[in-house]
Amino acid sequence: MWSKRQAFYLLFIALIFSMSFVVFQPTIRFDYDFEQFFPQDDEDLGFYQNYAQLFGEDNDYLLMAFENQGKKLWEPDFLNEFKLLQGKIQLLENVDTTLSILDLKQPRISPFGIRFQPVLLLDEDSVLVNRFNAQLEGKFISKDGKSLLLLVQNRDNLTKDEGDALYGQILDEISNSNLSLRAVAGKIQTQRDFVDLMQAEFSFFLGLSLLVMLLMLIVLFRSWWGVAIPIIVLGVGVAWAFGVILWLGNPLALMSVMQPTLFLIVGLGALVHLLSHLRQKLEKGYSKDYCIDQTFRQLLIPIGLTMMTTAFGFLSLWFTSVPALKDFGLTTGIGILVMFFAVVLLTPGLLFLIKIPELERSRNTSKNWVLNRLFVALLKRRTLVIWVFVGISVLSLVLGSQVRINGFLLDNLPSNHPIREDFEYFDQQFGGSNPLEIAILTPSEELNIFDYEVLEQIQKIENKLQDYFSGVSLISPLTVAEVLNQAQNQGNSEAFQFPSKGQYLRMKRILDTNPQQFLPAVYNSENRIARISGRLPDLGSFKMGEIRRDFFEFVKEEIDPELLKVKWTGTSYLIDRGHESVTLEMARGLGVAFLLVGVIAGILFRSWRISFILLIPNIIPLLMMLAVMNLMGIELKLTTAILFSVAFGIAVDDSIHFMARLRTELSSGKTFFYALKRTYLETGKALVLTTLILVLGFSLFLFSDFGVTFYTGLLIALALIFALSADMLFLPLFLIPLKKVWESKVKKLNL
Repeated sequence: MWSKRQAFYLLFIALIFSMSFVVFQPTIRFDYDFEQFFPQDDEDLGFYQNYAQLFGEDNDYLLMAFENQGKKLWEPDFLNEFKLLQGKIQLLENVDTTLSILDLKQPRISPFGIRFQPVLLLDEDSVLVNRFNAQLEGKFISKDGKSLLLLVQNRDNLTKDEGDALYGQILDEISNSNLSLRAVAGKIQTQRDFVDLMQAEFSFFLGLSLLVMLLMLIVLFRSWWGVAIPIIVLGVGVAWAFGVILWLGNPLALMSVMQPTLFLIVGLGALVHLLSHLRQKLEKGYSKDYCIDQTFRQLLIPIGLTMMTTAFGFLSLWFTSVPALKDFGLTTGIGILVMFFAVVLLTPGLLFLIKIPELERSRNTSKNWVLNRLFVALLKRRTLVIWVFVGISVLSLVLGSQVRINGFLLDNLPSNHPIREDFEYFDQQFGGSNPLEIAILTPSEELNIFDYEVLEQIQKIENKLQDYFSGVSLISPLTVAEVLNQAQNQGNSEAFQFPSKGQYLRMKRILDTNPQQFLPAVYNSENRIARISGRLPDLGSFKMGEIRRDFFEFVKEEIDPELLKVKWTGTSYLIDRGHESVTLEMARGLGVAFLLVGVIAGILFRSWRISFILLIPNIIPLLMMLAVMNLMGIELKLTTAILFSVAFGIAVDDSIHFMARLRTELSSGKTFFYALKRTYLETGKALVLTTLILVLGFSLFLFSDFGVTFYTGLLIALALIFALSADMLFLPLFLIPLKKVWESKVKKLNL
């Protein structure tokens, strides 16, 4: 089957495939979009999309804080420079509006009508006229009084390239001014900085992975051909994998930084199996052609199955509801399958092409005494070992059940990263950078959002929000009533409060005519749908989940549904909803992975009982992985929950290799116990070696600045160690009760 002619034919196909990437060059694109982490099957997403059409996207803004470089904040020169910069930014193409303390005006109501006075004014002699009050501190003025806030609202639905261009233009305008930018936070800034970091990490991990693979190959094979062939195959395989991914139109996203290492370590594991087997046969004195043929005859199916189950572990993420996870699972699964084709198309031809020097015939006929003694000890203490694993599983389940579900917007970044530091600055000095959005609407057409009894319901809501988030600055229809109440009292700051019934009747005429002149983006033209909007610190999905559950109970008990309906919404809410759905997402991914692997094993071994047995030892490492998360304080979130289906897809490879070798040994006529022992001794060494390679490969991720990449390396490396322990200590004992099933299946296969 694997003749020289056929191998060269496959090599020719590989050459044609490689040339296709030269002719049809894929376009490399990096992207990072917060919306990709929204669960698509959540009805709240549809509601927010309609809400955003009415009021605009709640995260299409950029917050910038400017200091006066150690001088007083209210110096005219600084304020004039600040005003000049704001004007230039306002003129940029994709800027919708800009807002600062210089734009704020307070209404004054007199017998002659309404007039608006700036809260901050520079007169003709550049002498500051200061009209603002403490209400603006922590809103447009930092709490420490050292910086001013400039809010830039960009146009909706900017593409990644448009956002990058706009942010670059804003930075250019700042660099051309005399202002000192203290901190910046917002969607277009975060996306651009994330992508820059992704590009740097992508290149770093690709280079580091190749270097580590090279060192491992030198240690393992200590021959030029044992190093050169895998490097060529792995390099071409990675290029093919990313070429196909980009052909499909998928940009490289946040988790793509892991893919070069993933493709390399999975491909290296397959090549180590092949070349180690080939070397063993060459050492027995067989001809090179015969050794190549037998190696691929005997190992192609097991290797194909193991790479397929690994790919299925990732492809199972397609059945989750979060686009970022779906795309990562799909592209990684496809990339692993492409790597398998690279191994099949390139390796035989390269082995036939090169001249492999004759290897000294192996004279070592002694058995592996370590594995031999371990196998004997397992049989002697069979009951004890089984109960130990049962105890570990139960303990892991108890510890794992206590892992908390919690996620933060920027928890993939290290605590000292500049992006995180800027966001924390806005949390401390300006009340937060995460949007708070609550939709409110009157259920009856006869009601108006500015009716007094409706405003009373809104006041209850805002008071409750103040209980949760002390000092939070909120904008809502109630703000209009408070502003008008202050305006009726000649700007007295103490009058900025909910009006009495009599005060309300005085402002009723204005509310009935044109309230849009005060806060146009807070309610619709019919005055029936409105928003309560603000900014909060990132408290995490766990804390916010507790707050929202209590809030919903409050609304149910305290808010009259015939006057007002209330719904929490916004991008931060949707991201938190994604984190809160991790249990469901994890169950979906694992369920699909279990099903796919079970079907493959059932077809391979012609027994559903054996297929079920295959799954059991690979559930134990997942439970142990969950327990470790508890002990190390690692919380469940979207980016850690998906690792369970990925870890299962990779860990199950060892079990498939073990059981496939056992079937081969039984097919040759050996008794069950002798076949089990031979499998344990021969396959055990290979499993230890491949696990070591995989663990070293995933350990590279520990050098990452991204939390998702770091935890992927840590948790999957630990899961692989746990899986090896289960396969070497538990699986052989678990197979013994199926002795008769195995022997009957082998007889049927041999007939």
